Amino acid sequence: MIRFEQVSVTYEGASAPSLQGVDLVIPEGELTLLVGPSGVGKSTLLGTVSGLVPHFTGGTLRGRVTVAGRDTRTHKPRELADVVGTVGQDPLAHFVTDVVEDELAYGMESLGLPPAVMRRRVEETLDLLGLNELRDRPIATLSGGQQQRVAIGSVLTPHPKVLVLDEPTSALDPAAAEEVLAVLQRLVHDLGTTVLMAEHRLERVVQYADRVLLLPSPGAAPVIGTPAEIMAVSPVHPPVVSLGRLAGWSPLPLSVRDARRQAAPLRSRLSTASASAPSNPADRPSVPGRPAASQGSAPDPAPEANPAPPAFEARGSGGGAPVAGAPGLLARLLRRGRPTPDADPAAHAPAHAPGTGPAEVHRVTVRRGRVQALHAITLTVAPGETIALMGRNGAGKSTLLSTLVGTVTPTTGEVTVGGRTPHRTAPPEMVRRVGLVPQEPRDLLYADTVAAECAAADSDAAAPAGTCRDLVSALLPDVPDDIHPRDLSEGQRLALALALVLTGRPALLLLDEPTRGLDYAAKVRLVEILRGLAADGHAIVLATHDVELAAELAHRVVILAGGEIVADGPTAEVVVSSPAFAPQVAKVLAPDHWLTVRQVAEALDAAEAP
Repeated sequence: MIRFEQVSVTYEGASAPSLQGVDLVIPEGELTLLVGPSGVGKSTLLGTVSGLVPHFTGGTLRGRVTVAGRDTRTHKPRELADVVGTVGQDPLAHFVTDVVEDELAYGMESLGLPPAVMRRRVEETLDLLGLNELRDRPIATLSGGQQQRVAIGSVLTPHPKVLVLDEPTSALDPAAAEEVLAVLQRLVHDLGTTVLMAEHRLERVVQYADRVLLLPSPGAAPVIGTPAEIMAVSPVHPPVVSLGRLAGWSPLPLSVRDARRQAAPLRSRLSTASASAPSNPADRPSVPGRPAASQGSAPDPAPEANPAPPAFEARGSGGGAPVAGAPGLLARLLRRGRPTPDADPAAHAPAHAPGTGPAEVHRVTVRRGRVQALHAITLTVAPGETIALMGRNGAGKSTLLSTLVGTVTPTTGEVTVGGRTPHRTAPPEMVRRVGLVPQEPRDLLYADTVAAECAAADSDAAAPAGTCRDLVSALLPDVPDDIHPRDLSEGQRLALALALVLTGRPALLLLDEPTRGLDYAAKVRLVEILRGLAADGHAIVLATHDVELAAELAHRVVILAGGEIVADGPTAEVVVSSPAFAPQVAKVLAPDHWLTVRQVAEALDAAEAP
């Protein structure tokens, strides 16, 4: 169905090809998963199938790509539209119309399909993706995950023979992601659709793939094989594979079900290790600024002083090692101008008047037209605490962050951040109290160069010249001043937006889907940075669907549903009891409260040490 013949792509001004040595065939009626570290050319490879490369992106394509017998060098994207359906990383860039139902119909209308066929397929797709209640909604009012489902639905309705998907589940909650993947499986198995999909969250998708196509490093020849074959050698792999490697399981598990079948001996070893581990709550890490008694009493069988995330561990050329100096450097940069801290750990935390937070939300309700986005929300965030907001798409996570930063005014209730009411306080006064990195980092990026962005951030925060640039250098080594933000990768744009926000040294940092589009190496860096900020006393609230990130980073997990808080407690207690929000390790080793591969490894090492 898809044939690559000695394909290479070189963009204008590049010193080396972004993609080279691709010579393989993607069979008809199979789901092929494209994996590899950032920067190896995954999006470029997907673009050669849809014709976007080189017709839209420019550059030089050598070799030949044929899809259903059509040469993409001589067929432009519009001439492939009846064969290839494409969804990119940014759903907003995909939309042509303003309303959900119209967007689903647009592609079929462009192909001249009869109205009766269009109506039937729209109804089928609304049901398949759970969009029926949203059919009349303006797309601009939907959450990021809902927009992503609409984008996927709009390419399903024309019934293309080939689907090309770039990070299709990145903004979806776990349940919605499973629904989308189930739909893709149905198309593959029942209709013979060929699916080529790039995805960083391998824990969600690898078990569904018929084949895995690995781009191991820039310029390296691709490797294609079964999921088990590729995961055995891949520099990037999900937590369940990491756990299998640690335990020495053969064959390596690809799903939680596979792992549970082999987990009994490991559970026994961990029970022994847990029995010999100290149980004094004082031996566990605490949340700065929050009394130990208020942090819950969830069992924590392994020390968590500095665990590394299971899917984020260093993996040769693909995983990337944690950047040991980044958190300390950021802490020093962020403390510029503050009094030198003394021996008291409380001196490292931002100063707050008693009862002022850094953030308190009391019985907040938000209505948007007929929609009640939040209902009677009460939440307190302590200095140095990291909270993960979780819940299905449209549950109210982004709205809650917006009330904390002041861009949304509560209908009823009160919000205070650092003793101020955000929506009644001038932005220059709030910049040192709260900062938001939005779901789309480009929303913060307006200038033509990184240097101009940094200069504006220094001015807005009344910070010394060079403050933002120093933060960028800590987060993004070797990124030049004169590069345009649009030319940065998703992870680089996120890091730049984070640096802009951190220039104001806000006591409260808010992040909306911070791992969207990030590979495992970028997540390593983000986790290290956020840990350093929390240790320095900054409060962090992140809205995320990434259960592995929440397990690794959060002190507390707050789950929202229908605009209400339905669960709030220590991470281990909340996620282990939730089938939807538990990380892979917790599902494999339940009912014990193990969350990460590093916890397991440290416990086993401690038990075996003399």
